[in-house]
Amino acid sequence: MLPTENRLRRREDFATAVRRGRRAGRPLLVVHLNSGATDPHASGETAPPTRAGFVVSKAVGGAVVRNQVKRRLRHLMRDRLPALPPGSLVVVRALPGAGDADHAQLAHDLDAALQRLLGGGAR
Repeated sequence: MLPTENRLRRREDFATAVRRGRRAGRPLLVVHLNSGATDPHASGETAPPTRAGFVVSKAVGGAVVRNQVKRRLRHLMRDRLPALPPGSLVVVRALPGAGDADHAQLAHDLDAALQRLLGGGAR
């Protein structure tokens, strides 16, 4: 499970990550990363935590499938948070094929998208 301090919850944070961040698309998901985000509520002496949020629409499948995809993505993202810059906002949007994908396929697409965003590859 993703720790509470690493979760995106506010609509404004999602909008900031999507509008101001970089985007990398893969067949199963799209990842938005805003690495220059600062949290105005954080104290000045410590770096704000990296936060991640997930968007899984009804196009992915029914409620059971959507929740399963969200759980898998949260689990995958938890292991990848230390590799991201402190204070980053990450939004992972699942595409319709994600409902039929297994854990390994989601992991591969997430890794490829994050590598593209962190490595500065072409959009």
